[in-house]
Amino acid sequence: MAEQDNPKTAMNRLEARFEHFLFASRWVMAPVYFGLVLAMLALLVKFGKEVVALFAGLASASGGELIIGVLSLVDVALIMNLMIIIVFSGYENFVSRMGDLHDHEDRPDWMGHIGFSDLKIKLIGSMVAISGIELLKAFMHVSQGDTSIGNSYLAWMIGIHVTFLFSGLFYALMDRLATKH
Repeated sequence: MAEQDNPKTAMNRLEARFEHFLFASRWVMAPVYFGLVLAMLALLVKFGKEVVALFAGLASASGGELIIGVLSLVDVALIMNLMIIIVFSGYENFVSRMGDLHDHEDRPDWMGHIGFSDLKIKLIGSMVAISGIELLKAFMHVSQGDTSIGNSYLAWMIGIHVTFLFSGLFYALMDRLATKH
């Protein structure tokens, strides 16, 4: 019986083609990472508007208003840093290695070393930090006499922040226990 007539060989070829197709499907994620870069450009515009507003009202701003403005800038910067980590590590972990950049002098040390588990820890940590900044901004508004923020809204913000905090702690603990085994 010839090898080409062997049904097992035909199935092996079909399986190999299917696996190559599945492997190539990782490129579906590439436009997603490109979209995140475009979203970073939108955040850059938002950051620029925040800087202009901060300096435009600098002469008449109270200390609390200045702190809220700076916290807004930090908030945008944290989100953009997180997006860089997601784009770089997600692309390298799930799509393709950035081979030509391994010797680049500006290549971050962490690039290529952040796995999926590390990425989740960084994501949760960033969510806790961003939530904390938003909570602090809300408290600054209340301390300045802003009555538009109700107690129930603040309670929800605290609850969400504490949920993020404990989720991060529990995830880090589970991750540590899993790496020990």
